[in-house]
Amino acid sequence: MHKILFLIFFVSFGAFAQKEMTPTEAVALKAKVKTRADATTTVMSEFTQYKHLDFLSDDIVSQGKLAFKVPNLVKWEYTKPFAYSVLFKNETLFINDDGNKSNMDVGSNKIFKQLNQLITASIRGDMFNDDEFNIKYFKINDSSLVYFLPKDEQFSKFIKAFHLSFNAIGDVTEVKMIEPSDDYTQIKFTDRVVNKNLSDAVFTQ
Repeated sequence: MHKILFLIFFVSFGAFAQKEMTPTEAVALKAKVKTRADATTTVMSEFTQYKHLDFLSDDIVSQGKLAFKVPNLVKWEYTKPFAYSVLFKNETLFINDDGNKSNMDVGSNKIFKQLNQLITASIRGDMFNDDEFNIKYFKINDSSLVYFLPKDEQFSKFIKAFHLSFNAIGDVTEVKMIEPSDDYTQIKFTDRVVNKNLSDAVFTQ
């Protein structure tokens, strides 16, 4: 009996923990996030990445540092469990795999270009494009959770959905990219620093 009551309480609590926003609340969130994004010129943050693959019993966990500078400089520098960096710059993807360097032109590839734009937008939090996404808004206590479902059929073959979590002031705290197979990459940001001067030398390989 106690187990049944606990289960009912747990399910009920879970149902109330995530509540869909009203249209008015969604408009207010978009305005807050856009104001925050427009005022953001640089972002530095620690991150922990969880790669979930259905055939593995445990997620693959990586850690590193993110650097972002307007309009579209993004560098992901992985430090654990290995040294690896990915830099988006001038529509080119630069990869440094522990000293082994390579690059890819993302400007001529629609999918990679779109992904790069989405990554940049998700870091700033300004992804509210109703032409490109079906968007659902939820609130969880003082935080917000937004689902972005791509409308483009070709792109949706690679990414089924983006889930972005925002804190009370409109900063992105978590990004989750879900593949059509339901495997996903989840990135949690910590120690975020906004609008600190960042030299262009940071964005080199």
